Amino acid sequence: MAKSAAQTKSAEHKTKETPPNVAVHGAATLTGVTVDAFNAQLRDEDGFIGDRARRAAFFEIFDRWRDLGDRKLSVLGDTPTAELSKTVIDDALANGKPHEQAIIHSAIEEYANELFAVLRRLLRSKEWRDTQRVVIGGGLKAGRFAEIAVARTELLARAEGIDIELRPIRHEPDEAGLIGAAHLAPSWMFTSFDNILAIDIGGTNIRCGIVRLNLDKADDLSKARVRSFELWRHGDEEPSREEAVATLVGMLEKLIAQAKKDDLRLAPFIGVGCPGSIAGDGTIENGAQNLPGNWQSSRFNLPSALWEAIPSIAGNETTVVMHNDAVVQGLSEVPFMQDVAHWGVLTIGTGLGNARYTNRKRSTGKDRSGGGKMSGEKD
Repeated sequence: MAKSAAQTKSAEHKTKETPPNVAVHGAATLTGVTVDAFNAQLRDEDGFIGDRARRAAFFEIFDRWRDLGDRKLSVLGDTPTAELSKTVIDDALANGKPHEQAIIHSAIEEYANELFAVLRRLLRSKEWRDTQRVVIGGGLKAGRFAEIAVARTELLARAEGIDIELRPIRHEPDEAGLIGAAHLAPSWMFTSFDNILAIDIGGTNIRCGIVRLNLDKADDLSKARVRSFELWRHGDEEPSREEAVATLVGMLEKLIAQAKKDDLRLAPFIGVGCPGSIAGDGTIENGAQNLPGNWQSSRFNLPSALWEAIPSIAGNETTVVMHNDAVVQGLSEVPFMQDVAHWGVLTIGTGLGNARYTNRKRSTGKDRSGGGKMSGEKD
């Protein structure tokens, strides 16, 4: 992907100016919810227990069960597990021979037990007490086998007397991480603009998109959609941190140019979801080990770097707000969680992200639609 002019700048240096203090990064209090906890690091004697329920863990379990069977009897053949698509696994689950269906069901059962172990640890913590519903997001969601694993996890919880509802995230996970960023934006911004820029940073991919708020259809952001997006698989290129930031800026600049060409009312706002514990000043305290370079340096501040590179949008000073990526993905569910008081999200990806929320009372009026206190084309 072509780099922007910002590539020549180092993201790690003392800036001449600092962004205006209009919002707190990683804030606990947002317009729609209170973020009770996020990025919980659950450990036991063997390390992080969340690693047992990450996306790769399912395929490791599945591969073990395949080795126990006879691959010659399976339509999955000798194809390495890592190269099997979710569609192929789903087809074998639905239409395969009993032998291969048994292998998939065995993997589902083992993985569900690992996911339940993580969920049980979270629900026993003070911050997650009284959680009524947990949304499951992340890259594993797209497969039918994964949906069955989530349903099985709920049954395991209920068998132990834990009254909890698990449901797949409503939006495609790739889009949920962008749509959720709308809930970080200051609510006053929506009186003049109907599109925002959003960034979802993951361990292997970075996505940038224009989110259409569609407030004329629903003032609670339930109709927000990703209008267009840019995707970069940084995991394939192993860039430096400075190269990653420069490429990210280039992606945003392309979207801004597109918005201008399409005559969109693009807000001077960039919402960012990023792995790790996000401090109020925009630095990352921990949990960013899968990102290229040292993103946890006290001298590196991604929101400041983005603001320096893009200080204004359509003549208005830019505001950048960053929160944990699991928090932001979960925020896409806010309009659909109004029937419960306490709920959470688990994002199953390179790692296992987590966040827990308590709903705040929503006032009436369109000015209350937004968030923070303080290349495809879609509708």
